[in-house]
Parts: sequence; C-alpha cells; structure tokens
Amino acid sequence: MSEAVNTDYLDCLLKSWSTKSNEPLSWLHQLRARAIDHVSAQRLPTKRDEDWRFTDISALARLSYQSAQPHDDLQAQDIEHLHIKEAKNSLVFVDGYYSAQLSTIIDSAALEIGNLPELLLTHGTILESHLGQYAKFDNNVFAALNTAFLRDCALIIVPKNTVIEEPVHLLFIATQKEVTSYPRCLIIGESGSEITFIEDYVSLQDAAYVTNSLTEISLSANAHASHIRIQRESTQAYHMANCAVSIAHGSNYQSVSISLGAQISRYDLDVQLIAEAAECAIDGLALISGSQLADTHTCIDHMKPNGTSRQQHKCIVNDRAHAVFNGKIIVRPHAQQTNSSQSSRNLLLSKTAQVDTKPQLEIFADDVKCAHGATVGQLDQEEIFYLESRGLSETTARSLLTYAFGAEIINRIPVISLRQQLEQTVLTQTKNNK
Repeated sequence: MSEAVNTDYLDCLLKSWSTKSNEPLSWLHQLRARAIDHVSAQRLPTKRDEDWRFTDISALARLSYQSAQPHDDLQAQDIEHLHIKEAKNSLVFVDGYYSAQLSTIIDSAALEIGNLPELLLTHGTILESHLGQYAKFDNNVFAALNTAFLRDCALIIVPKNTVIEEPVHLLFIATQKEVTSYPRCLIIGESGSEITFIEDYVSLQDAAYVTNSLTEISLSANAHASHIRIQRESTQAYHMANCAVSIAHGSNYQSVSISLGAQISRYDLDVQLIAEAAECAIDGLALISGSQLADTHTCIDHMKPNGTSRQQHKCIVNDRAHAVFNGKIIVRPHAQQTNSSQSSRNLLLSKTAQVDTKPQLEIFADDVKCAHGATVGQLDQEEIFYLESRGLSETTARSLLTYAFGAEIINRIPVISLRQQLEQTVLTQTKNNK
C-alpha cells in the first residue's frame, strides 16, 4: 500500500472506541486491541496497489465521518416494506447497532440466534474459537477497522444435524448521514446442519455515509449453507465489505450476491475449501448506472482433494458506471481431482460504460479439471431485431434482453418473495435503457 490512512479520519473513527473501552482484557477486548494495532500500521489502498488498480477510493480517505451512534427513532411500521415474508427469524441493525424492538426471534431450541453481547454470556467458548478467525486483518485495513469497532454482531449457530427450513433475515439499515457504521456477522454451521440466510443492506435516505461490513462463515463436516447477499444502499454511500468462508469435509456453500447501490462498493469474498470433497457455488450480479463503481474480488482456494467449485459473475453497466471483477481460483499441490469452473459475463448498455474483468487460475496440481472465461459486449442487434419483428418496440426489446441477462443469477435465489422483488427492481432499472 502506498498512501497513509488520513489521520483525521482515523482519529475520528478510533475516538469513540477508546472512550468506551473500559471492559476487562477479555479475549474479545484483546481481539479488538490487535485490530487497532494493525489499523495503525496499515495504509489505505490506492490505484497503485494491484488489487485496487481499477478502484479509486481517494475520496474515502478525505472523509472525516465519525462512528454512527445508536438511536431508537425507527418504528416497526417504518421498515415493514423491508420484511421478507418467508423469514420467521430476523435480526435488525440500525447504523450498525442491534435493535431488539425491530428484530423477531422465534424461540426454538433448534437455532441459536441473537446479538453478540447476549450470546457471549452463554456461548463464549464457541464464539472465541470462531470470531475473528477467518477474516484476516493483518493486511486488510477495512477488516481491521471493522474488528476494532466490534461490539454488536449478528450471530447464528446451527446445531449438529439441524435443518432450518425458513430463511433467516439479517437486515442492516442505514439512517444517518456522514457517519461510518460497522456491521458484523458470524454464521456457524455445525456438522450435518443446513440453513439459508439473507444478508441485506438498505438505506432509508439518499445520503452520503460509509458502511464497512465483515462476515465470517464456518461450515463443519457435511453442513450446507445458502448465503444471499443484497447490497442496495444509497447511491451516495461507500460500501466496503469483506466475507470469509471456511468449508469442511463434504460441506456445501452456495452464495448469490446482488450489488445495486452505493457510489463506490467493494466486496471481497474469500472461500477456503479446507477439507476433502468440499463444494461451493458462487454467483454474483452487479447492476449499476450513473457514475457508480462496483468492484468484486473473489478467491476460491482448493486446499484438499476432490473439491468442486462453480462461479458465475455478471455485470450490467449503464451510463458512465464502472464495474470491476477479479476472480481467483487456487488449486493447492495436494488438491488433486479438483473440478472448478469460472465465468465472467458483462453487458455494456452505453458507450461510456466500463468493465474491467480478470479471471485467474493458479494450479499447482496435475490431476484437475479447471476452466475459466470472460466476455464483455453489448446487446445483440439480431436479437433486438427479432423481438421488434414480433411487435415489440426497440426500448422494450432492449429492456427484455437486459432483464433476461440478469435474471439468470436472480433465479438462483431460493427465497421466492425476495426473488420476485429483485426481478421487479431489475425490470424497473432496465426499462428506460437506450
């Protein structure tokens, strides 16, 4: 990294932490303290750093946003339109702080769910062995900042051989302007368990602010998790996110990530297949316009034999927007008989739209089946002509083709009401494309 973290920005962010941290030196306090040390030793990335060469966040370094403060102004009716009807359990966080009055937890012995301070009292040992163990912050200033400010955290523990039929909704709402919030999630799937959860970032106003989120997911042997991530924040906001996933023997992780909002968004997904016969399927869609920038970096690391991974990432880019995708697949020397595929497909809707895509394969084993590919293009004129010949206008034809391009990813979301809602969003955003 090449440029120091803006001193005023960092001082403002750390001030609230230092004035409130009077708890004893527990393992959690020590985790925060280590993160503070790493923040002080790191620098904000610039375009001179290889992993950030297409994403300019210099504007972020000039901000002096202080940490968001808790407040309870929201009422249940204010967020009723954000509820997902299939989700009986929901954890709601407002500007990074847990809201018990807005959350809904169905008492059940089948699922441990709640906020960090509550579950710390009853599940301290298991939390200590997982929290902060997967998302490394020694060379990631945003992960270090999130860990330094770790107080509230959405926690889900799925016990051994337990199948949770209904999805769990983790809702993160931004309401304040010119602040920084630090959402955090930890999902632990014990052996033989199964769960679907939705990580949902929304804004109630079109304002400038910073969201710095971090999610950790641990799947024990033969566990299954379906992870739906929706980012639909204010188009003036900055959204910096990290997610780290550990997949054990015979486990399966499925992810669908949809990026719609934020002026500048960055999502780093690190998936480690740490044991034999682990599987993952990673799908993503960025739909952006105006002057938005959406950057997705993923790494799928095959560490043991007989692993399987599939990835498809799509970008729909209009106006002067800029999409970035960098997808790396690593096959370690002992990860023989790995089967992995990766596809990056990108649709430009204007002459000024831009996409930078870089699929990568790093293979250190000889008995593998791996493939990757990338395409960048515009709508097919022959397809537009065909639809026009069937009576559709050019505008409608373009909208329909654009919708179909994105719908392939959205259709992989297993929650019907959310899928329908996102389909409508795509239709609305594409109907006026020229």
